[in-house]
Amino acid sequence: ALLPYVPRVPPTALPGKVTATTFALEMPCCVFDGHADASDAVWLVVAFANASDAFRNPPSRDDVPLYQRLPTAHSYMTLETAAAAYACPAPSTAVLRVGGDTACGGQGGRDPCNGPLPSPGPYRVKFLVMGCHGPKAETRWSDPILLRRAASPSTIDPAPARRDSAAVVVASILASLGAALAAAVLGAVGAEVWESLCRRDPGNGPFAHRSYRTHHIPLALPQPLPPGCRCSPPGLGCFAPRPPGPCPAK
Repeated sequence: ALLPYVPRVPPTALPGKVTATTFALEMPCCVFDGHADASDAVWLVVAFANASDAFRNPPSRDDVPLYQRLPTAHSYMTLETAAAAYACPAPSTAVLRVGGDTACGGQGGRDPCNGPLPSPGPYRVKFLVMGCHGPKAETRWSDPILLRRAASPSTIDPAPARRDSAAVVVASILASLGAALAAAVLGAVGAEVWESLCRRDPGNGPFAHRSYRTHHIPLALPQPLPPGCRCSPPGLGCFAPRPPGPCPAK
């Protein structure tokens, strides 16, 4: 049976939707209901766009074209999945990644695998339902899918780009003007600071020629003077008067 479904790359934004070796496909949910049994398998056929018309469905699983034959046969089959994985009732938002198995080919080349695509393509894909007795249903071919081209390392110039003489002259002039402007700004700021310091003359301040004292500890309360004690000048303490000496003999 030829089903009207057409495989396609998701139209929404998706990280890595199309790369140099892989691309994503929408899940074909509810597409094979009524055409596939629980024991059937759904395959993805990948072919170069100009070879899709020449592809012939294999009569059995033993005749499935393998990934390693893509350079010569120009087509292969991959993503063998139980048909029940695509059944209704609920549509799925998941995607199928084509070419995502970087270890493909390590099994000796006898098992189907989903290896990276070797060139930008373009490619066309379709889904094929296969039962115990061969193909049962298939979708239409997709529109051509073109991968991104990877940059070749040989095209990268390791040397920095050379600037012409005019660009060098302009850059030198701008650098000189910047240095001159910075020097002028620093000179003006320095002169202003020096003038401010010179105006601060200790001899002309508000406290010049004035006597003032500060106290680093609280002042003691005044104490009564002992009898016969006289006070010395302020700040020198109190001393008891000396007793008068004997009168000189006459």
